[in-house]
Order: sequence, then structure tokens, then C-alpha cells
Amino acid sequence: MERSSLRAVGWARSLPIDSEVKAARDWAREHLESLGWTTTAPEAVDAVLLTVSELVTNAHTHAHSSAQLIMAWDNRCLHIAVHDASTDLPAPRAPSTERVGGRGMFLVDALADTWESRPCPHGKTVIACFRAPAAAEERR
Repeated sequence: MERSSLRAVGWARSLPIDSEVKAARDWAREHLESLGWTTTAPEAVDAVLLTVSELVTNAHTHAHSSAQLIMAWDNRCLHIAVHDASTDLPAPRAPSTERVGGRGMFLVDALADTWESRPCPHGKTVIACFRAPAAAEERR
């Protein structure tokens, strides 16, 4: 029997619609600290936290639902997944002087190495991936 060399760690949290997005950021920052990213890759931490904010805000504001936030680290990529109850898949929209909002997925697209959305039986999941920053990679 072959043993896989892939090791992964993950965390999950449910964020009710009445919870503040700051709670999601604080929770995510705590786990990024456990990975050592807050000291070795602060720019990556900022990008991840802004992405968490945008995805959870989208779940609460556009899907009118709770958000299930999952972070998984596989030593190569940090996967940020947010599930909500809406079946409407997101798409980045170009910034406009006519709208106040609508830039969330545009930001996620700019910040994450990759992102995708998947329909699910009871809504959708949006996943953003961040490759290990060079400084964090050197710590391993």
C-alpha cells in the first residue's frame, strides 16, 4: 500500500447572516498566524483577509444567507471556500462610477491566484486559492 506524502490541515466555521464580517477576518487571521504567514508573508495575509471579507459579504448581502467558511492548507495552496444558499454564480464586474458596490469578485479575481464557483444542491461554493508565498515556503 502506497502512502501519500500530501499533508493537509483545514478549518471550518459557520457565519450566520447576522454575524459581522470582522468575525470571519479575525478567525481567518488566527489560522494564518498558526501557519506562520502573518510574520513571513503579511502581504499574502492581507490578500487572504480581503478575499474572506468579500466572499462572506457576498453570501450575506447577495445570497441573503449564512456563510460556511472553510480554509484548507495543503503545503502548496491555501484554499478559501465559502458556501451560501444562492444558486446564482458570481462573476467579476468592471468598476463603474455608476455603482457604489459590485467590485467584490473583481477584487477576488485580482488577489487570488485562482478562483472558481461551483453550483451545489443547496446553493453554491466559491473557492479562491492562494499559492504559498515565497517567505512561507522557505519556512518549511
